[in-house]
Formats: sequence, C-alpha cells, structure tokens
Amino acid sequence: MSIPSAVKSTPIQGRQQLVDYLAAGEKPREAWRIGTEHEKFGFRTDDLRPPAFEGERGIRALLEGIATRYGWDIAREGEIPVALSRKAASITLEPAGQLELSGAPLETIHQTCCEVNQHLDEVRSVADAMGLGFLGMGFQPKWRRDEMPWMPKGRYKIMREYMPKVGSLGLDMMTRTCTVQVNLDFSSEADMVKKFRASLALQPIATALFADSPFTEGRPNGYLSYRSHIWTDTDPDRTGMLDFVFADGFGYERYVDYILDVPMYFSYQDGRYIDLAGQDFKRFLAGELPTLPGVHATMKDFADHLTTAFPEVRLKQYLEMRGADGGPWNRLCALPAFWVGLLYDDEALDAAWDLVKDFSREERHALRDGVPKHALKLPFRGGTVRDLAEEALKIAGHGLRRRARLNRNGADESIFLEPLIEIVQANQTPAERKLELFHGPWHGSVDPLFREFAY
Repeated sequence: MSIPSAVKSTPIQGRQQLVDYLAAGEKPREAWRIGTEHEKFGFRTDDLRPPAFEGERGIRALLEGIATRYGWDIAREGEIPVALSRKAASITLEPAGQLELSGAPLETIHQTCCEVNQHLDEVRSVADAMGLGFLGMGFQPKWRRDEMPWMPKGRYKIMREYMPKVGSLGLDMMTRTCTVQVNLDFSSEADMVKKFRASLALQPIATALFADSPFTEGRPNGYLSYRSHIWTDTDPDRTGMLDFVFADGFGYERYVDYILDVPMYFSYQDGRYIDLAGQDFKRFLAGELPTLPGVHATMKDFADHLTTAFPEVRLKQYLEMRGADGGPWNRLCALPAFWVGLLYDDEALDAAWDLVKDFSREERHALRDGVPKHALKLPFRGGTVRDLAEEALKIAGHGLRRRARLNRNGADESIFLEPLIEIVQANQTPAERKLELFHGPWHGSVDPLFREFAY
C-alpha cells in the first residue's frame, strides 16, 4: 500500500502515530488480497554474464523496451529509469540488476499465476531480441561478487558502503540473491499476532521446501539454501527470527519499538538520498541528527525505514513472508498458495499454530540455522523437517479447498501446491536435484543450468 501524499509529509508527533500507521493496514476478510513479489537473475545468453545497466544489451534498454511495448510507466531517479509501474504492479531493480515484479494485490492464486506468466512472457519477448535470459534461483550460481554490476540507485550506494561494517555477507545478499515473497493482510491486531507467530515459526519450513541455491562461483557451496544462510551474516540489527513476537503482549507497539531500534540507512530529501547509515531513528524523531540538524522525521521517513528491516517475516501494513529462494514459474505460484492456505482460513490457521505453538525458542532457532544446509532432512523431534513440511502442506491444502476459489475449469487453488507436494514426496529439494545433475549429466559444470532452468 502506498502512503497518500497528504500523509507523506506529516511530521511524526509521537509513537502512537507509528502504531496507528501499522494498525491502518487492518482490513475486513472480504478485502484481503495476495501480493506476490519475485526476483530473477538476468544473463547474456552468449557468455552467461549478468547484464550491466547501460549499453545495447543493458538493463536500462530492457526496462525501456518493456515500457514501450507493454504500456508501463517509467519511474526515474534524476534522468535514470529505475522502475516501471502499471496499475497496481511494479517492476523494480535489485542492486545487481535482478529484476523484481511486485505484483498487484489480487484476490486469488489463479490471478497471481496469470500475472506471473504474463510478466514472464513480456520480459522474455523483449529480452530474447537482446540476447538476454532470466533465471529463477536463490543465489547466483556462477559469477563472483566483483563480477556483478551495480545499478545506479541512491539507496544502494548507501547500503553498499554500510553493509561490510556490520556483516561479511551483506554485499552478497544485495548482488547475488533472489527470493519469492507473498504479502498478506490481517483483520485486527489479534489476527496479525496469530499470523505473525505461526508464519514466523513455519518460515524455515518454507525455506526447506524452496531451497534452491547450492552453487557459488560454479561449485557446490555445501548448502541447499545458501541464500537463507547469507541472512545469518548480513546485519544482526535488522535480520532474524524476532523472539519478541512470541512474547506475551506482542502487538503493533512492540513492533514499533523494534523498528525504532533498527539503525537507519537513509532519508529521501528533495529528490535525493541522504546517507544516515547507522544513525538512530529516535534522534531523527527529535530533530537531533547531526547530518540533518533540526529536520524531523515524517511518516514517509517511517514508511521507508520499515523497508530497511529484513526479518524472516516483516510487518508493514501487511505481513511479508520472506523465507523462500527464487525459483521457476510454478514455484512462484506455489509460495503464495502455501501461505494463503495456512493463513487465510481460520481452521487452517488454528491447525498451523497448533503445529508450532509449543516450539521452544531453541527449537525455532535450530530450525532457522539448520535448514539452509540440510533442508527437509534436518532432524527435528525424532523425525525430520520433511515431516513438518508434509503436515504444513496438508493444512494448506485443506485451507485452500475450504476457500473454494475456483478457476474456469472448476479447480481450486490447492492445484498450485503440487510442485511442493512432489518435493516432499521425493524428499528432494530443487537444490538437491541440481546437485544431482551437476555431478551427473552436467559433468561438473553449472553452465547447463542457464539453459535448462531459464524462464
């Protein structure tokens, strides 16, 4: 949800304003929507290198080509095109030119899957003529960090300089990872809390099911979701499992307290990004930042600041599920199906919470820390994560069937869980399948991946 322009410039008078901002996301059930986002790696089909921003085969030319052919509006930073928008959807750039679709808020997964397919068709039709392809995975399988381009966006320059001060893998997170996320609504504070807790405890299960980042610089890296591992050494101030979400009394106020403790990156003032990396938002509220003396934070600053925390589940005026690696088109539809099935049906949400409510803090962290390497095969309570995934998928399937949102052929949304059910039945993640190919028919090369798994 974008902030109405009248609200953007509103000075923040007190903490309650920030609490009210989060609460303003509450919607009645009939207004709940599904917003799916996914990122993908571009590559030049002749040499597999990531495209630069400028040049005949660059990301800028791709954006302008998509805008011209398919009626997207171009958003610019100065003279530089950095995003496209059409109706309620947008196409944006991650730091190394990973292309992200932020989908419109839609009513059903059927609509989501149509949106994803239309987007991939549009991108492909322009990219093909430029000799570009796109790949869905969690981590760039071939190129080194210093071989990745940087997009000319102001906030990325600030983050690029700050990241190495707080973790060793932040620049990899920026340049070499891709994810698929879904944004979901809540009806009340109590509903938000229940969904936040259930989804946060279950996020490692999604990470395991979607694990698809086993290669670094052309070799196996020892992980199944290296993307997920990267978040453990990016910036401890703004990542992780948020233990306080499970504490008594959690709600909007406690989340506001957390966000106010997250160090700043920037403030967008007069069309440019002011570097405030590491500074205290509470001092900004008081107009006491040395870089911006006397300037007080506005609601736009707070909304921007919310986007600079990266926990496994993030609260804005909706909840973002952030645990999954990017992947092929059918898993881009499966991720929203998984979470909608679990969270948008009361019976399913109760069952999902029953599945995880007695997990201890240590168990939640053991799942989060163990899944990047072991995925479905991680031992847990006498079984494995596969057992949890199987149960979660059953609950999600029942939830989607009860939702009974049918396509033209009379099929409900549970059809989109099929790729995940196959993964659980085979007890083989997408990463393990690729490793099998790497050690077999690909003869120790990741290059065939770009051909066989491109969109």
